[in-house]
Amino acid sequence: MKRSIVYTIGLTTIAALAGCTSQVSKPGIGIILADLDTTVSPAADFFTHANGGWIKAHPIPDDQVRWGSFSILAENNKKQIREIVEEASKKADAKKGSAEQMVGDFYFSAMDTVTIEKQGASPIKADMEAIDKLADMNGILNYTAKLQMWGGNPMFGFYAGQDPKNTEVQVPQLVQGGLSLPDRDYYLKNDEDSKKIRDEFVLHISKMFQLYGMDETASKKYASVILGIETELAKASMPREEMRDPFKTYHKVSLADLDMMTPSLKWADMLSNMEVKGKFDYVILGQPEFLKALEKQLAGNKIDDWKIYLKWNLLNLAGNTLSHDFVMEDFHFNSEILSGQKKIKERWNRMVSFTDGYLGDALGQLYVAKYFPPDAKKKADELVSNLMVVYKDRITKLDWMGEETKKKALEKLGTIVRKIGYPDKWKDYEGVEITRDNFFANLMSLTKYNYQYMINKIGQPVDRTEWGMTPPTVNAYYNPLMNEIVFPAGILQPPFFNKDADDAVNYGGIGMVIGHEITHGFDDEGRNYDSKGNLTQWWTSEDSAKFSERAQLIVDQYSQYVVNDSLHVNGKLCLGENIADIGGLTIAYHAFKNTEQGKGNNKIDGLTPDQRFFLGFAHVWAGSIRPKEAARRIITDPHSPGNYRVNGSTSNMPEFYAAFGVKEGDLMWRNDSIRAKIW
Repeated sequence: MKRSIVYTIGLTTIAALAGCTSQVSKPGIGIILADLDTTVSPAADFFTHANGGWIKAHPIPDDQVRWGSFSILAENNKKQIREIVEEASKKADAKKGSAEQMVGDFYFSAMDTVTIEKQGASPIKADMEAIDKLADMNGILNYTAKLQMWGGNPMFGFYAGQDPKNTEVQVPQLVQGGLSLPDRDYYLKNDEDSKKIRDEFVLHISKMFQLYGMDETASKKYASVILGIETELAKASMPREEMRDPFKTYHKVSLADLDMMTPSLKWADMLSNMEVKGKFDYVILGQPEFLKALEKQLAGNKIDDWKIYLKWNLLNLAGNTLSHDFVMEDFHFNSEILSGQKKIKERWNRMVSFTDGYLGDALGQLYVAKYFPPDAKKKADELVSNLMVVYKDRITKLDWMGEETKKKALEKLGTIVRKIGYPDKWKDYEGVEITRDNFFANLMSLTKYNYQYMINKIGQPVDRTEWGMTPPTVNAYYNPLMNEIVFPAGILQPPFFNKDADDAVNYGGIGMVIGHEITHGFDDEGRNYDSKGNLTQWWTSEDSAKFSERAQLIVDQYSQYVVNDSLHVNGKLCLGENIADIGGLTIAYHAFKNTEQGKGNNKIDGLTPDQRFFLGFAHVWAGSIRPKEAARRIITDPHSPGNYRVNGSTSNMPEFYAAFGVKEGDLMWRNDSIRAKIW
């Protein structure tokens, strides 16, 4: 699995964009009183108090696994994109190679279910037959390279990117991979739910091969072989919480070193077959023990078993792009069984996501032109500046950090790059061939382009203007290697910018989100990268120890929270996001107190400014989640569940206690000695 180096806010959507000047809301704007559940005390369960009414009025739709106030905004965003792609798809005479032609013809082909049904599994037939004819290990490895280029990760994960210890250099990177299930734990845990999922996984593999045309007996044998290979890879995989230490996943090795570690894999040949041509002197290896375990499997497994494994990787990779029966079986296991989703999303909805995922820059140009408000970029930039001023002041006044570390922390804060709206330059998609009559061929053309775009970075100067999200994305992120915070246009448009809401609501919403992303530069992982994005120990040992001591309080706090009656939040896995939540909320609150409204105490709808601030924050996370999806996220998601993001963060703030009269003995109360106080 490729380990993401960027840190997001954690939902498909985030809160409304705040204006930069003080505003006074009209009654009923920003905070809707019907969304509250006043039968629940804010001192007992603030999340339910703030959102109980909303949750009762908004049950999870059958085609969703979770549903929140911003899930609705995300779906509205998709409807906007749908208008764009459907309009473009009607113009069969658009200039070839233009954004409009590529987006329109791609979407047209994606919605051409008649042609897709006629094709059935034929788009992958030639490759399935080619894998069948492989005669030796050299052929197996050559096809492994090909599947890597097609977006798969058989045996291991590969990508090209910045060297974390020298961010001016782009090099090949190897990480653990090769798994079909979401995480190693799915293969290794022996509780009843995990066993049932493995049984369903085997059944799913068998059904997919039967859809391809294989008989039941052979397909069951295939499934057993695949589970065996992937289980061994899972055993060798590093747990997610251990991978939170970036020093543990950094190993600078030469190709000769790699060859000694895995003699069966001749890495010069492998990388050449993966068309890696840029100049580099070394590779960054994430998990050496994983490669050593892979070597044992390469030496011990039969050629026929590896052929089965490669055929599954191809079939699994293509499953949700083939004809209806394949798509529905893919949905049944990956969404219904793993996450509890009851109904597949409509095809237009899924194909809008495909269009954004494969042609994000082309779609982004059309999206920005139609939906990005001209003044949104300026307003967002000014609000970021407001948060930065407060952050600087907070660091300067920290009582637990020494002057030497403070100086470097302030340097890092002052050099954070902000990217707002959309990139300064767009991808040109040179060489991509998009037609109206072949969806799978379009996918392959774009997959090839995106892969080449990635590996062409090797040996080239780092492009610090590049974005890691597409403009229509309704999210935000911090990238430690670039030391940047990024807010795509998708969140900077109505209804996200609520010009009629007061500062309290907006600072509690987007203000907290901005503070969250800034804080990622100083969480348990981000703090290990300096102002230039390099992985290095820039903290004094004394300050580092103090940070770790304070962070442990957060681990302990969130590890006590329970999901689905018995599953505990993984406090170690979620540490960075929880630090960012608490820090982001704290910074946003103090920035809000600099506004005219924040300095006063005028009530709106009977609520004080501070109460509106915290309610504005809480409503960002309003929503429900299906039990299976909640269980999946406990294993795979570094973000805590929404209710604990709200209650966990606010219960560390004395300002929240004052706003809602929380006192010792209340469920939201935490003794001062165990409250998190980092940023």
